[in-house]
Amino acid sequence: LCRALGHLREAAAMLADRLGRLALSRRACLTAATALAGAGLTMASDSLTRALPARTAAAPGLANPLLSASYFPRFADVRPEHVLEAMEARLAEASSKLDALETYVLHSLEKHRTPDYDHLAAELEAISEAYGGPWSVVSHLKGVKDSPALREAHAAVQPKVVAFETRLSQSGPVYRGWKAIREDKEVWTPLSPSRKRVAELEILSAEMRGVALSGADKARFGDIQAELASLSTTFSNNLLDSTKAFSRRLTTPAEVAGLPRSALELMAGSARKAGDEGATAEAGPWLVTLDAPCFIPVLRHADDAGLREAVYRAYVTRASAKSTDPPERGAAASDNEPVINRILALRAERARLLGFPSHAHVSLAEKMATLDGAKALLEDLRAKCYDKAVAEHAQLARFAGKADPQDLAHWDVGYYAEKLKQERYAFDDEEVRPYLPLDAVFAGLWRTVERLFGVTAVEVQPDAVGAQIWDPEVRLFELRRGGDGGEAVAYCFVDPFARPGEKRGGAWMAEVRSRSRFCSQPGQKVRLPAAHMVCNQGPPVTHADGSVTPSLMTIGEVRTLFHECGHALQHMLTQVDEGAVSGIRGVEWDAVEQPSQWLEYWMEQPATLQGMARHHATGEPIPAELVRKIRAAKNYRAASNMLRQLKFGLTDLALHEQPPPASGAPGAAATVWETDVAVSLRTSVIPPLPEDRFLCGFAHIFAGGYAAGYYSYKYAEVLSADGFAAFEEAGLDNEAEVRRLGRRYAETVLGMGGSHPAAHVFKLFRGREPSADALLRHNDLLGASGALPAAAV
Repeated sequence: LCRALGHLREAAAMLADRLGRLALSRRACLTAATALAGAGLTMASDSLTRALPARTAAAPGLANPLLSASYFPRFADVRPEHVLEAMEARLAEASSKLDALETYVLHSLEKHRTPDYDHLAAELEAISEAYGGPWSVVSHLKGVKDSPALREAHAAVQPKVVAFETRLSQSGPVYRGWKAIREDKEVWTPLSPSRKRVAELEILSAEMRGVALSGADKARFGDIQAELASLSTTFSNNLLDSTKAFSRRLTTPAEVAGLPRSALELMAGSARKAGDEGATAEAGPWLVTLDAPCFIPVLRHADDAGLREAVYRAYVTRASAKSTDPPERGAAASDNEPVINRILALRAERARLLGFPSHAHVSLAEKMATLDGAKALLEDLRAKCYDKAVAEHAQLARFAGKADPQDLAHWDVGYYAEKLKQERYAFDDEEVRPYLPLDAVFAGLWRTVERLFGVTAVEVQPDAVGAQIWDPEVRLFELRRGGDGGEAVAYCFVDPFARPGEKRGGAWMAEVRSRSRFCSQPGQKVRLPAAHMVCNQGPPVTHADGSVTPSLMTIGEVRTLFHECGHALQHMLTQVDEGAVSGIRGVEWDAVEQPSQWLEYWMEQPATLQGMARHHATGEPIPAELVRKIRAAKNYRAASNMLRQLKFGLTDLALHEQPPPASGAPGAAATVWETDVAVSLRTSVIPPLPEDRFLCGFAHIFAGGYAAGYYSYKYAEVLSADGFAAFEEAGLDNEAEVRRLGRRYAETVLGMGGSHPAAHVFKLFRGREPSADALLRHNDLLGASGALPAAAV
């Protein structure tokens, strides 16, 4: 009977897929599913409403999982061989839809009729879904389950995707259609603010992507877009390969002296995976890697300065000709410096085609800040924290027994900083870690979300809602209004653990599905949003005797989880039904970090820490005294940490505002390293190593969305700090006010997404323009000389 039911489930999923691809009505899908249910197959009613398919085996043709019409992507079924077939089919479909839309717009304009807003917006969303849906799945899997075959498939399709995206963004008829809507007052005036925002953003986007270009310039723009996409992928591949190429097998206790048990367990687990089946935390051997859960503890705790130096040098030379441990294909073949030079040259050329003096000007044209305002903010913060950072470093050098602060080596800074923190505050991260098992942190995170926003997160089994996961450790949460039995409003996948060799480093949030009225099914008002949050913390450790220690988190890792959840909540709690501006879509890039940084403040609150921190072995709550120490150490070396972020932001702007290196143009640097060093002289208390190639690993600006935009972290921090200050002013222990303001934050910053300019949304929440006072106060810089320029905020 079980086997028969299993066959029925598989048949139901295959039928749902086939019906979806044949574009039959939703009613027919529901009728078919209901008929199968009558034969003994039970499915949740909410799953039927969304038509979420059960897990099915991969098969060619119509069974290609990337062509599935299901709400949840079929992550587990996707294979590299599916990519080309699916993307060619979907790109052809999208191209056909665009042809039809352009014909409709031109015909309307020829008849002196304004195109219909709903038709234009709905068809553009349909075009985006047609190719963007499967492509986002491929791109996601490349980030979390990379393999040579998937890289090859991705590389084969990427130029086709970029070519179509360029055609779409430069569509003259579509651009003219939006402009006609804006210019027709009878049509424009009654449109809602969110619909006007869609039109305004579509017009600006087209102009910034070369819609006005023609002939050779238009062709060249397309070539640049294609090459930049390829270079971004190359940058990421080089960085991942270089990161996983490094490892050190340690065999003696002296080599690992000072390392906490959590790090030893992780390193022994890595050794077992590499072939040392009997490796233990107590006796070794231990395998050191450059993945953050290993790299960070080594630099902070390893007594062996030689080990710290080897790890530090390997890290700052990744993906460069200076690499200490290059991949098998060699340092030259994985060197990102020529990739960087080419990216900068192409971005500068693209800016000239668009009529801008630099890529920095292009980037800031679509953001809240002006270029001058962004530079003014960073420079003023630099001036306020530099002297304090110098003093922090001098104090650290004295503690380390160095007469000259310049004698404190880069690989010694983290080590002695941790020792000084232990002496000053009588605690370190390792003392806190046993109280922060992942499950307890999840519970505390979702309690905070429920307290502030009235939304409950319930973990669900993927199969129960027709979802698939790409790794056994991935978890799925359903967000509901009205408690556990309430209405589902969103879904969230969480991929918490590092997987060396197949998963890129860092942490990020991205959308799986956007909220959209145009993409809803018959009988539904709107399609629900779904997101995934990806982190890279240490996984559970299975010991040689089979026992398991759960994933125990540092305060920094907890902060990262809260940060990514802030991003996800803006996507998932949106109340905007226009897909083009729902959630994080349409939010200016320098405001997009606001909710993520804002939620970090709640992680630091005593009520949150005491509510979620439970010892993994005993269940005992974290001692109040330890929470007090954590709070007391919150701003430890705050100036030094801020200065480091300012270096990243200022370097990014300098690279993208000045002419490309070695171009011969006035003001051009000889190399990117010349620019890096010049900024470092103003933002670092000790100069970088001569062989430091940090830029070769700066994926945010060379393989992400932060080019000439890394300043956004500090810009958005003004907003997040001021936003949290509203709760401080009302009283963090005033539960009624906390809940009231939390609901208002959900209705404005989270709920309105990109449907209004971010400055307007912030003012609706705060009741005034943003102020930098809270940011300075939270970082103990309020008394620093000078005030932030008004233009900067």
